[in-house]
Amino acid sequence: MKNHFELLGLAPAFALEPAQLDRAYRDIQSRIHPDRFAHAGESERRASMQWATQVNEAYRTLKSPVQRAKYLLALNGVDVAFETNTAMPPDFLVEQMELRENLESARDVDSLDLLKADLLNQKRTLEAKIAECIDGRHDYRSASDLVRKLMFLEKFGEDIGAAYEALDA
Repeated sequence: MKNHFELLGLAPAFALEPAQLDRAYRDIQSRIHPDRFAHAGESERRASMQWATQVNEAYRTLKSPVQRAKYLLALNGVDVAFETNTAMPPDFLVEQMELRENLESARDVDSLDLLKADLLNQKRTLEAKIAECIDGRHDYRSASDLVRKLMFLEKFGEDIGAAYEALDA
């Protein structure tokens, strides 16, 4: 069975151009979409549905930086144990506490916009470091620590989204 990168015809790398991923996905979908096999035999329709399901899963995984990094680490034999290994460097935890305090004190859209902009910058910086670890140095252990940090930031982004919704309510 092909891995997600092979399935989409892409080189396995963390630094993946979103437009390239989208193009590869659309190209494959146009060839295997079940609608194209509506008048085909049962086995061809079933095969088309299975391919479409695998391609959709591959696309969803590779579209998300966190999921793509976790997938690449797994492909390279790194068991990152994200669920059980929650230890983080103290300085990162202090930063997280400060971010949470800033979120709790944000009372308007402008404050949330500033937090969101800062978060996006932090995520971009972290994603560049992950790309360097995975694609450049093949240092998967260091990358796994960075991916855990990125997961924290993703969760914080969700919390910012919830804060926007709370302001609208």
